Amino acid sequence: MNAIADIMKYETAGDPVSGCKWTRKTTGKIARELKRIGICVSANTVGRLLKKMDYSLRRNLKSLESGLKNPPAPRQRDQQFRYIRSRIKHYAANGLPVISVDTKSRELIGPFHQPGRQWYKQPVAVLDHDFPSDAKGVAIPYGIYDFCRNEGFVNLGTSRDTAAFAVASIRNWWQMIGSVKYPNADHLLILADCGGSNGYRIRLWKHQLQASFADRFKLCVKVCHYPPGASKWNPIEHRMFCFISNNWAAHPLTDYETVLKFIRTTKTGAGLKIRAALHTKQYQRGIRISESQMKEINLTHYTQRPKWNYSISPAKNVN
Repeated sequence: MNAIADIMKYETAGDPVSGCKWTRKTTGKIARELKRIGICVSANTVGRLLKKMDYSLRRNLKSLESGLKNPPAPRQRDQQFRYIRSRIKHYAANGLPVISVDTKSRELIGPFHQPGRQWYKQPVAVLDHDFPSDAKGVAIPYGIYDFCRNEGFVNLGTSRDTAAFAVASIRNWWQMIGSVKYPNADHLLILADCGGSNGYRIRLWKHQLQASFADRFKLCVKVCHYPPGASKWNPIEHRMFCFISNNWAAHPLTDYETVLKFIRTTKTGAGLKIRAALHTKQYQRGIRISESQMKEINLTHYTQRPKWNYSISPAKNVN
């Protein structure tokens, strides 16, 4: 073990808190170096000795803060999580809808590789490269997860992931499901990420929530954004999207009906049910909302982290 310790002297890294150590050298390389100094052991023996010395096989751990220009302080993040939790409890206690929204990763439609494994007698043949030019189209799944009822809805877009598409997806959910499940609701809580088509900086997102949703359905919409870099805590990620990915793992998404089928047949032991609809409307990028249009939005910012927490109420002059 002393010989191994000498070899590992300059090849070791570790966690000063837990004491766990790791190395970039393989057991085979260490065995060969030991052989050069007259110690003949197998790679398996080296592995057992490394474990006795507190080494172990480790993957990368995503624990470092990303390079955000103005990252939120840990206290701000914690306060936002607590505030979101309190709003969920308040809305749920009053029988009001709470939805978590986000866009799942864009998928190419065609015989393309899908990660994962399934039981087959023969492997499924797919294209050797994922060239967009070989695709029949794109699938952009915008998801709405009903936090209180453990039910989901996916609006499967075929154009672009824009703020207008995001609000149209929420509008479709409300028309098809929300208004039926919550016939007396006058308030809606939306949980969203900080970025993407429903980001807190997106003017079109707020404008469309006013013009295409709040005014149309006479609903007061409260939006709470998760802090930057905290999207994995958005409920839709670990309560709906991950199960959809598992359901179509290793299955090429050859057409839109196949995508819809896999979404609709996604279920869990906890009773998750998901509905899906195809949305073929075309959307344009680069739509700008002017200052005068922003002033027309019936927008209320809250004193606690106002950028992340705000509500949009129906305009009083709307019939």
